[in-house]
Amino acid sequence: MESVLPVPANATLYRIRRIQAITIAWMSAEAVVSLSAARMAHSPAMLAFGGDSAIELLSAVVVYWRFRSKSNGDQIERLAARITGCLLFTLGAFVALVAALALLGHREVRPSLLGIAVLSVAAVGMPLLARQKRQLSALTASAALRADAAESSLCGYLSIIALGGLVANAFWGITWADPVAALCLLPLIGREGWQALKGRPCDCC
Repeated sequence: MESVLPVPANATLYRIRRIQAITIAWMSAEAVVSLSAARMAHSPAMLAFGGDSAIELLSAVVVYWRFRSKSNGDQIERLAARITGCLLFTLGAFVALVAALALLGHREVRPSLLGIAVLSVAAVGMPLLARQKRQLSALTASAALRADAAESSLCGYLSIIALGGLVANAFWGITWADPVAALCLLPLIGREGWQALKGRPCDCC
């Protein structure tokens, strides 16, 4: 027998929609700025972070739709999870290639003050968003919202690791720190992708 999810009160629905709208706006700006910074600086770490931001944007849109639509939310969640998992593995493969090329000297990684600024904001803001989403997922018993909270939490971890690589490159001229930071992000991206393909929220939050 399928479990019946509790019906959220209007006030809870309003909070969910508001926090998801904030996430969508934030992720849209974060993905555009991060990927632009990655292109300008040839930064594998920023590429990994920006790609994850774009995928988190997709997740946020689906969760927003989930709590606006009267259609079968379970089907929406399962489809979104499979798409997200495939995209994350694709992102991981691309980041690994770009990082390897940088380490082999095929592409020079330049400092990115814009990237440092974006990552600093994300390192502070994403854990706050994740905390709000976890509270709301507990009220609604929504696996989709719980998974979205996990992705926001993971985004915070990714920003801290990537920030270390960019700071080392910008202030100490350690150019290999950026691609090495990108490679350090791959296990987290891969784990998130595997959890999504299995249809479970990541338990990293």
